[in-house]
Amino acid sequence: MARESFKSRIGFILVSAGCAIGIGNVWKFPYLVGQNGGGIFVLFYLLFLLIMGVPVLTMELAVGRGSHKSAVKAYKMLEPVGSKWHIHGWFAIAGAYLLMMYYTTVSGWMLSYFFKFALGTFKGLTSGQADAVFTNMLASPEEMLLCMGVTVIGGFLICSFGLQKGLEKVTTVMMSLLLILIVVLAIHSCTLTGAGEGIKFYLLPSIERVEEVGLRNVIMAAMNQSFFTLSLGVACMEIFGSYMSSDFTLGGESIRIAALDTFVALMAGLIIFPACFSYGVEPDAGPSLIFLTLPKVFMNMPGGRFWGAMFFLFMTFASFSTVITVFENLIATATDNFHWLRKKSVLINCLFVLFASVPCVLGYNIWSGVRFFGGKDVLDFEDFIVSNLLLPIGSLIYCLFCVTPAGWGFENYLSECNTGSGIRMSPKFKRWFQFGIPVLIIAILISGLH
Repeated sequence: MARESFKSRIGFILVSAGCAIGIGNVWKFPYLVGQNGGGIFVLFYLLFLLIMGVPVLTMELAVGRGSHKSAVKAYKMLEPVGSKWHIHGWFAIAGAYLLMMYYTTVSGWMLSYFFKFALGTFKGLTSGQADAVFTNMLASPEEMLLCMGVTVIGGFLICSFGLQKGLEKVTTVMMSLLLILIVVLAIHSCTLTGAGEGIKFYLLPSIERVEEVGLRNVIMAAMNQSFFTLSLGVACMEIFGSYMSSDFTLGGESIRIAALDTFVALMAGLIIFPACFSYGVEPDAGPSLIFLTLPKVFMNMPGGRFWGAMFFLFMTFASFSTVITVFENLIATATDNFHWLRKKSVLINCLFVLFASVPCVLGYNIWSGVRFFGGKDVLDFEDFIVSNLLLPIGSLIYCLFCVTPAGWGFENYLSECNTGSGIRMSPKFKRWFQFGIPVLIIAILISGLH
């Protein structure tokens, strides 16, 4: 059976960007920019994106396009005879499963809040009552299981229609709507009374804040964010490389994916900071920003029910686009390695992810007493393993595989990377790719373990 490929170039870019654009773009990036010197942080972020993020993205895509296979089979096809690089393929897929074991729960939260705003749940509530909406949701295993279940079943249902008719078709529509929504929301936020102060805090370079945080910390934060924003290391981008045509260079396509991802992250800040400053609310990072801070802003805003619903629709699209692209990776791995038909792969993976996502849901209520090292709950523990270990280690392995003679080799990688028309990668980068990028990734790995 011939392998499916993307119907269009824009389909590939939107699907790949959909995988990269997720919750971190919204609940982490704007806060990091604001805290770490505004425009100064953005410049460091863009620098690391170009010298590390984009090159590693081209490597993962090159392994996919060079083999037209999912992770394990791709390594087996490209690795030197007798080497064991393909073992990492299984770890990458394990990371993708682990990511979905908690990401589906958080995506379910977004869906729940969209309906809460759309149905007027927050109308007339006090600040304390608004906070209680979130704590009550976490305390309800029934509501959380329902939202997680809708996310998982809906995601696998879309993937069951195949790459072009399912994933590409739905993601193209969803991402187009997401981009329209984020622009509309940002314009609205920037026109609020007092929004200018928020925009200044967010984007104007601030030497004072850099001195306060420390230049080294600003640089590390920018490097971390530029790395994690592209979802590298667990073969989620590799699978889309395997569906690509050879018409365009990987350098050019990777820059487009990174640009779209960065655009959404920057625009998210233009929604959050002007609105928070306009209503005198201190912006925080993480879930508290999305579920505690912003609902209060929308509650006080004229037409807040509408704007709140639109914001959480945008968040639902951002998280769900990641969910369905990772599901495609899981399905393709099973069809490639076990020779299952797509429908069988969809069914078995759907049942497994549904079952495996239950601990994260129960970790906030029935199993709330369960704690791992450092007092981490189930979600934090699963996220720590994926974000702090599997993503950086996986990216390091992809990098070494592509640039060392013991792996696929720099010449083979470069040839695949530069196939097609577009921006070409220079062979002069060889030493940087062999030594510079691995050192940066190891620094990220070490910083994540502290």
